[in-house]
Amino acid sequence: MELVGKITADRPLLVLAVREEAQFLDMDLPVLLTGMGKVNAAVALAAVLAHGPRPSHVVNLGTAGALRPGWTGTHVIGTVIQHDLDTDLLRTLTGETYGAALTLNADDGPVLATGDTFITDEAARERLAAHAHLVDMEGYALATAAAQAGVPFRIVKHVSDDAGEGAARSWRESVADCAQALADWAGRHLAHQS
Repeated sequence: MELVGKITADRPLLVLAVREEAQFLDMDLPVLLTGMGKVNAAVALAAVLAHGPRPSHVVNLGTAGALRPGWTGTHVIGTVIQHDLDTDLLRTLTGETYGAALTLNADDGPVLATGDTFITDEAARERLAAHAHLVDMEGYALATAAAQAGVPFRIVKHVSDDAGEGAARSWRESVADCAQALADWAGRHLAHQS
């Protein structure tokens, strides 16, 4: 975990998993690098929000794999789900719902599936595509941490790969271009808040 800059109540906090995704951000906004995966993401954001001050809102910028053909570009996420938690079984066992879908954007953007697995096989991709458009490793955890703290939250993802065979190679080859696209989005939508 690394926090760059100072959090203030009148500005957003940008949250990204790794430095490679943040390499072109050139704004006077605080940036939290959490590390990859749900645990790293949740712990880092929860710790920062618990110690205060709290930002005006949190924006998770990052890369995502496309689960369906033709998905490219930058997307503001409408709903985020957790694909590696057996929500139905847990509800059967306990009567409680853990890992319910979280609606983030009333404008109904794409569904993002979050899990601790980097999707590199076609069977997993097809299974996830039945429920979501994109896949990542941090979004759901960050959304949950922000919701628990009562801080407004948004997810913006740029497609880096096709979440199947060759996804790891594609991510390495495209991460710089993705980082530039995310920085461009932040410059257009958040520059007036820096």
